Amino acid sequence: MSSEEELIRLIAEGNQTAFQTLYKLYSAKVYNTALSYVQQVQDAEEVTQDVFTKIYRSAVKFEGRSSASTWIYRITVNSSLNKVKKNKRFSFLQFGPTEIERPDFEHPGVLLDKQENAKVLFKVIDTLAESQKTAFILSFVEGLPRQEVADIMDISLKAVESLLQRAKKNLQLKLEKIYPNRRKK
Repeated sequence: MSSEEELIRLIAEGNQTAFQTLYKLYSAKVYNTALSYVQQVQDAEEVTQDVFTKIYRSAVKFEGRSSASTWIYRITVNSSLNKVKKNKRFSFLQFGPTEIERPDFEHPGVLLDKQENAKVLFKVIDTLAESQKTAFILSFVEGLPRQEVADIMDISLKAVESLLQRAKKNLQLKLEKIYPNRRKK
């Protein structure tokens, strides 16, 4: 049992110190992953709080069939996707079926001189199919190993590779439409 799995076991027993330790280990990772999905600081903070509430309440159900990291990322991805869907439903109820333009998203982890390109990239990433978006964010934004992405998504490694190929192809096609005069390097 790794130290993270041990922390979850202790959390299941109500140990507050273990919960605080796990929070310190994962809060930035959870927040950054959520931010890549919801693209709003306030929403990412809300998702982060929701994830840790779920971890605290669900620790007794953790069976160790996956690593603690995989389990936490799976909760994060699901919570982030649920928040995105909730925001879209709210938008629809409030404004009707018209497409509402999201404000430009500036990821705080992107260097200032790359912010403009990052805004466009995150807008295009947001248009990917849900599974492609998840594979892409976990692999390229979060930098997780492909096998861990497969475990988080509960699919095969080959399926992750296929999703990433399709995501990259779709991104390329969409970015070529936005930047028709850019040369391929």
